Amino acid sequence: MLVNSREYAGTMLKAGEFMLQPISSKIEMLAMTDVECIYYQFNQPELFCDIRYNRIMKETDPPLIPSPLPIIPELQHFLESARTYLSEKKICRDLLSLKRKELAFILGYFYSDYDLASLVHPLSKYTSSFECFVYQNYKKVKTVEEFAKLGGYSQTTFRRIFDNVFHEPVYEWMLSRRKEEIIYELQNTEATISEICYKFGFESLPHFSNFCKKSFGTSPRSIRLKRSSE
Repeated sequence: MLVNSREYAGTMLKAGEFMLQPISSKIEMLAMTDVECIYYQFNQPELFCDIRYNRIMKETDPPLIPSPLPIIPELQHFLESARTYLSEKKICRDLLSLKRKELAFILGYFYSDYDLASLVHPLSKYTSSFECFVYQNYKKVKTVEEFAKLGGYSQTTFRRIFDNVFHEPVYEWMLSRRKEEIIYELQNTEATISEICYKFGFESLPHFSNFCKKSFGTSPRSIRLKRSSE
């Protein structure tokens, strides 16, 4: 699989390897052949113990050129069990929480400080930044006004900081995230179209359908049927 991001520019990810991609970094993946992978994304990370985390921050510099890490047997067992759970129609939320903790343990126990530096250093920047606030809270609000108020900003200040950090107007960014999540819900969950409609705050199914036609060029039902036919 060809991976392209700021950190991994034109990097080939081979069988038996995995990457630690910094949070909020844009990434593109292109399958060069038939491939199966697990993509794990999080807003609130499960961290290693504080002592280990602080030691890496103080004593270990991140690699100048990040490279994929080998999947050791312990991580392979984890991935195989995760794959089994993910293939089920319904997954227990508590089980997923335990699997996140298990992954943090495997990374912290079996990988070196140098290996983990490529993850820890970006995390430290992220968890104390404006980006952290945005990624942890954007799903809680519906308008820019609510977003600014939640962070204790005036709308003018919030928009200015957002533009400086994300290089995109906050409204357009929120709309893009909303579209991505709607597509994901339609293509990857068993939620009904009505449930998805009201989850994202639409007043009615016709309103939701018009939004999808304007944003994606087709109706919610067509998007779901396309998934079923693939």
